[in-house]
Amino acid sequence: MAYKSSHIGLKDILAAQSTGKSAGIHFLVAIVLAIWLALVFVLGARGDFVRPPNSPPLPIFLGAAVPIVVFLIAYFASSAFRTFVLASDVRLGAAIQAWRVGGLGFLALYVHGILPGSFALPAGLGDIAIGVTAPWMVLAIIRRPEFAASRMFVIWNLLGILDLVVAVGSGGLSSWFSGGVPMIPMSQLPLVLIPAYFVPIFVMLHLAALFQARKRG
Repeated sequence: MAYKSSHIGLKDILAAQSTGKSAGIHFLVAIVLAIWLALVFVLGARGDFVRPPNSPPLPIFLGAAVPIVVFLIAYFASSAFRTFVLASDVRLGAAIQAWRVGGLGFLALYVHGILPGSFALPAGLGDIAIGVTAPWMVLAIIRRPEFAASRMFVIWNLLGILDLVVAVGSGGLSSWFSGGVPMIPMSQLPLVLIPAYFVPIFVMLHLAALFQARKRG
């Protein structure tokens, strides 16, 4: 009887430690996201993302790429962070992608001559496609949890990443070889928050879904 009591106590202690570690990771991630947002806002307000016409937009590329690299390093180097990613709600991650219907704004800015079509059209249409289909992905997972490991869901996430890569790439080329409408608005507030903050977050959500699909598969 004493052995059983001590055994239950040990399980309770381990569960409490696991819960505390999970809460610590959640808090740390929230702090990092807040600091990251504040940093991008300050740099954007100072104009540090703005580059002269016909020059490579290296600050924006770094703003989009560095957070993703840090995410991948943390995932493969930290078991606690990897557990956090694999335990995240894949339904919530897919639902957040629905915000990408806001890509309609790129099309509106193109129509008004504020952004070049070489960037606004592929970026806007791709984002709308992912945003519109996101609720269907969420409903499919709710109805059939195993859908989160299906080939269709994996392809959807890969297409979501591809859309973001095309958007950043076309934006960079449009800035570098601009012969008409410049890309300067995308390097200023509030639009700079998209490539330097929201794009990396969307990529991370897609990666988290792919990691979970691989684990389930």
